[in-house]
Amino acid sequence: MTVPVHSAPLPFVTADEVRRRISVDTARELIAAQLRAGFDPADDPHRIPIDAGSGHLLLMPSVLGQWVGVKIASVAPGNPDRGLPRIQATYMLMDADTLTPRLLVDGSALTELRTPATSAVACDRLAAEDARTLVVFGTGPQAIEHVVALDAIRDLAEIRIIGRSRGRLTSALEILSARGITAEEGRVEDVPDADIVVCATSASRPLFDASLVSVGTCVIAMGSHEPDLRELPGALLSGAQVVVEDRAAAMREAGDIVLAVDEGHLSVEDLVPLADLVRGRAARDPQRVNVFKGTGMSWQDLAVASGLMTHS
Repeated sequence: MTVPVHSAPLPFVTADEVRRRISVDTARELIAAQLRAGFDPADDPHRIPIDAGSGHLLLMPSVLGQWVGVKIASVAPGNPDRGLPRIQATYMLMDADTLTPRLLVDGSALTELRTPATSAVACDRLAAEDARTLVVFGTGPQAIEHVVALDAIRDLAEIRIIGRSRGRLTSALEILSARGITAEEGRVEDVPDADIVVCATSASRPLFDASLVSVGTCVIAMGSHEPDLRELPGALLSGAQVVVEDRAAAMREAGDIVLAVDEGHLSVEDLVPLADLVRGRAARDPQRVNVFKGTGMSWQDLAVASGLMTHS
């Protein structure tokens, strides 16, 4: 007897299984492939925030070709002090033809994978080919995964991690060491010598002064998706080449962009869509600081989650 699809058990892809089946390089290619194929991030549905309990929920639906998906993420700012993740999530993947659920996926692992993979798509085109020095602000999962993702696209000789908590910094360095990557404690004073700077924090104010960043440096900022929070000083974006996933999304959610525009450091028209970078309509400018500000978009989750159907 044939069991109807809707009554069959729905497979759940655990965090370990996500990491086993999709490498960060594979995730990077899945994301870049969607942009090369003509997908316009401006068509992606808006992220929907909902106040809930001690934080908020984020609903993130998307449609890409034959696949439909939605992520439900919770953001609880007080969780790290309780030894819990600040962001937790679950993802549901459906086929577009029947809208039948096909997979449930550990959404936190998916987020930890697709965010640095997206940054790597940008950084691979914005950082110098001979970039050797990486400075990372942050000690959480995103900071760690960004190190892994960028180490895969550049031959990094020096990696420095800057964190506020000695315990979390030590833990981050140990995790990276266990994954075959040597990193050491850094200081803000390391920024001028960095070829790549990553900001992966929950900061609400700039992490360093704009004057510290050298011309030609690639700066990645992805710590916030709220319009009143920033990691970068507005002055850094004045005269820089600034790449975003989508202009409208950046003006809704990227405090680094919204505040810099409000302050007169750049205009919306100055913003370069990531798709233009991937399709060769824009390129790294060695005479300017090259900035990528990411907020994370629903299509990125779906691009990677759909890859689970073909990567076993």
